[in-house]
Parts: sequence; C-alpha cells; structure tokens
Amino acid sequence: MTAYKIDTAHSKIGFSVRHMMFAKVRGAFTKWSADLTLDPSAIASSSVNVTIDASSVDTGEAQRDGHLKSPDFLDVAKYPTITFASRKVENAGTGKFKVTGDLTIHGVMNPAILDVEELGRGKDPWGHERIAFGAKTTVDRKSFGLGWNQVLEAGGVLVGEHVEIEIDVQTVAS
Repeated sequence: MTAYKIDTAHSKIGFSVRHMMFAKVRGAFTKWSADLTLDPSAIASSSVNVTIDASSVDTGEAQRDGHLKSPDFLDVAKYPTITFASRKVENAGTGKFKVTGDLTIHGVMNPAILDVEELGRGKDPWGHERIAFGAKTTVDRKSFGLGWNQVLEAGGVLVGEHVEIEIDVQTVAS
C-alpha cells in the first residue's frame, strides 16, 4: 500500500452545468486537498478522501461566483466544505476503476460513483513516482438541496439540474 500526495499545482477539480438549457458554464474549485492510498495488487484496499473549500468556486465571473457562494446554492458560510470519501474501489478494465463513495455538498450526503482512468505514470526529475488520473461523474444538484432556479420566458430554466464533474490529478508517492 502506497500513500500519495496530490500535486494540486498540476491538478484540477472542474465542473460544468447547462445555462439557459443550451450553453455550458464551466468552473473549478481552486482550494482543496486529498489523500490517496493505492495498492495495485489489491485495488479494493485503495482509498481516496477529498476536502474542497467551497468558497474557492471560480467560474471566471465574480457576480456568478458570489451567487454560487450564497444560500441559493452552496451557502459557504454555513457549509464551508465539500467532501468525498471512498467506500469501494473496483477494477473496471485495464487502467480503469470505479470509485464509489459518499459525496457531501451543502450538508447533504449522497452516494457518487467516479469513473476513473489512469492516464500515465513515471518518475519525475527528482526521482519520485507520479501517477496521473482522470475521473468523471454527474450529479443531480437538486439531490443536494441546490434547487434554486429561474423559469425562462421562452420555456425551460436558467440552470440545468445535472452537474458534470471532471477531475484531473497528478499524484506523487510520499
């Protein structure tokens, strides 16, 4: 079993959601930490735990970010962190894994399954082992109590219900 640190300078937790039913708005969280343990010979004993500073949400538009931090959405004053704690790690093919865990947003915990792919591995110039992973999942924001929306005059709603989460991490053996 090897413990890995996440190289946050070379990693990203991003998301996208439909805006006005047809466009996508993308964003990311800029402050977060994670613990990863990996046992390639017994993948089921591997684990990952992530803590995100909810106030670090960044969509590139300050007014929208302020609204996302408000009680209409993340309510960062009351719920300052978003967490993911794995419960099960399974092989899903060569270099692919399913990571099942508990995702807590806005004080509400729901199960989530990450589709994970190992993107590559090797030694860095300082002799440390690095492994890169990509992960994706989609969550229903309403299931976390994030129900704010606005009906559009032409039909539909302003903010989509499904949030696509995309994670790229580079890990370093510790």
